Amino acid sequence: MEKAPINWINMLLFSSTPLLAITLVPLYGFWYGYDFFEWSMFVLLMGVCGISITAGYHRLWSHKTYKAHPVVRFIFAIGGAFALQNDVFHWASEHRRHHQFVDDNARDPYSAGRGFWFSHIGWILRDYPSGDEDFSNIKDLQQDPILVWQHKHYLALVLLTNIGIPALLGALHGDIIAGLLLGGLLRLVLSQHVTYLINSLAHMWGNQTYSESSSARDNHLLALVTYGEGYHNYHHTFQWDYRNGVRWWHYDPTKWLIGLLALVGLAKDLKRCSPAQIEEAFLEQQYRFITVRCELLNIPENLRLRVEQEYQRLLHSLQQWSEHRQSWYEARGKQFQETLGHLDKLQLKDRYREVQFQLKLRRRRWQQLVRNLAQPMTAPF
Repeated sequence: MEKAPINWINMLLFSSTPLLAITLVPLYGFWYGYDFFEWSMFVLLMGVCGISITAGYHRLWSHKTYKAHPVVRFIFAIGGAFALQNDVFHWASEHRRHHQFVDDNARDPYSAGRGFWFSHIGWILRDYPSGDEDFSNIKDLQQDPILVWQHKHYLALVLLTNIGIPALLGALHGDIIAGLLLGGLLRLVLSQHVTYLINSLAHMWGNQTYSESSSARDNHLLALVTYGEGYHNYHHTFQWDYRNGVRWWHYDPTKWLIGLLALVGLAKDLKRCSPAQIEEAFLEQQYRFITVRCELLNIPENLRLRVEQEYQRLLHSLQQWSEHRQSWYEARGKQFQETLGHLDKLQLKDRYREVQFQLKLRRRRWQQLVRNLAQPMTAPF
């Protein structure tokens, strides 16, 4: 790795703040203690910063997975400055290049191929060519007056939020120092490194559930501390989906917040990949895994042929189900109510259920075959 020039401002910031956090925060706590209000303030401000990055910087502006009301955009712009992870223009530009050139050590700004340290924070501490400023890929964002305003006044916003908000809350409670230490210093360090875990650990630890085209991994534990961003292999496979966790039990508070905003009219045009697309990607990964296992275990040719046949049949059933599902949903729409007769609708519904049942049987046969050949891969459906 080339020895790029040190960015001394970033080096001082990212060296001093953790050092101060691990010394001043416990020392003050030992001598004076922190009460419930102060810890609650810390948790709340951590959440504001984290969600502003995941729902705002990431899913709204970097990937355009939904549209948000100006009030929401303004709050996320303020919260992003509070998180001190650069303005939206820099953040989104680098992130779009990360997806475009993922794992390319020369062009991915925080390529995991250069190791944990580089992808976590090393890329920030030195001025590498892969991180050169280039706003040519965010011309759409430069049309947003809120983002233009944030970019212009970023430093002032950083100071007002990171010093002003914790100091004000601390003063209202009667302890400015505790407010600055928990709501300012500790919150800043932890919120930054939580985000950076997605650039580093989420490309090294977990499962490649949907694709091997990048180093991105799905990790349930990381999702717990990153506001749902831990399902990173899914995200890199379907980056235009506003969700990262697609199952109901996936912990993705960012997805839930966006859904809630849509419910109350503050967000719209939420983009979702179809269930068929998601399942097909999973099956392709599963098929690739089984094919490799067959080679390693020297599985007989007739069984390999059966694997291929069952895989193709399942894909065919999945395609049929997707087509009939779309037809059935369209038939239920208002625009079809008058033109489609009652008998036709019943026949369409019956055919949809028939194809759905056939798909379920194909899934069972495929999963049984997988279990017979290798360690089971738990399907997400």
